[in-house]
Amino acid sequence: MAYAVEVQNIIKKFPPATVAVNDVSFTVEEGEIFGLLGPNGAGKTTLIRMLTCLMRPTQGGAKIKGYDIRKNPDLVRRAIGVVSQAMTSDLDLTGWENLDIYGKYYEVPKKERRERVRYLLDIVGLKERADDLVATYSGGMRRRLEIARGLIHKPYMLFLDEPTIGLDPQSRRVIWDLLQKIRSEAKLTIFITTHYMEEADLLCDRVAIIDYGKIMALDSPSNLKRNIGGYDIIEVSLSEITSAALERLKSVEFVKNVAQKDSTLIIYVEDVAKAMPMLIDEFKKSNVSILYLAVHEQSLEDVFIHYTGKSIREGEPQKVNFLIGAGVPRKLF
Repeated sequence: MAYAVEVQNIIKKFPPATVAVNDVSFTVEEGEIFGLLGPNGAGKTTLIRMLTCLMRPTQGGAKIKGYDIRKNPDLVRRAIGVVSQAMTSDLDLTGWENLDIYGKYYEVPKKERRERVRYLLDIVGLKERADDLVATYSGGMRRRLEIARGLIHKPYMLFLDEPTIGLDPQSRRVIWDLLQKIRSEAKLTIFITTHYMEEADLLCDRVAIIDYGKIMALDSPSNLKRNIGGYDIIEVSLSEITSAALERLKSVEFVKNVAQKDSTLIIYVEDVAKAMPMLIDEFKKSNVSILYLAVHEQSLEDVFIHYTGKSIREGEPQKVNFLIGAGVPRKLF
């Protein structure tokens, strides 16, 4: 089987003692959309910067299209397109000019470049806005333009770092549909980092869950949900949660696991109809009141909680080192 990406025991350390990426190994198959799912500071951007030759690993390495990121960085850069987390399109240029100048960077011949720019603006839905300044574009339009820019030289694969961060739900779905369309038409391998559960679930063929620099699990979204067992989830908010009560809940029949998400308990059960009366009885014995209760099927959020013991930290502020970029681990500061 041909692999688009092969990562072998890659490590990135920042002085004095922060390990941003901790002995990570995985492969990405040609033609798939591969997702790296984790919270801010988990090591996603650091990893993608190493894979795109913007940062050297401390140990280990990787290959893109068979090219070693240490030995052949120029060949790797020629083989990939990159869409960074920050919006970097030039506001003082038109959409056409933004793509055209990148085509020149990659030495795409003039005639081919013009045809390519025209095609890409059409496929991302910006054909009618090609001659407008990017300063007049919405956030979703700018992101679509930057995806087109990353494809100007017909790369072997495309790296996207948090491509829908800051976008409204409608714009986010437009980006998802666009990426699926591009993958289908160009037979492109896509590597995406995200902290949005729904994005990883709906868009990716396989997902690697990363937290504090380590890969916690890797499989298709459906297999990740299936493999943790317990297809019914009970979310319950109680008037009080004690460690003793948590231990008692874990011993209740049909309960497979119990995790805590802030003031809410996430209870994994084999049979919700049989488990629910027992749980309510246990709450009564513990003299606690039920403030909120809901039942739902498992999601990637539940998978993340299962492997990390906590909810994804979507709302945490992210500090930026302007010499290195966004995504530097929180412990570094």
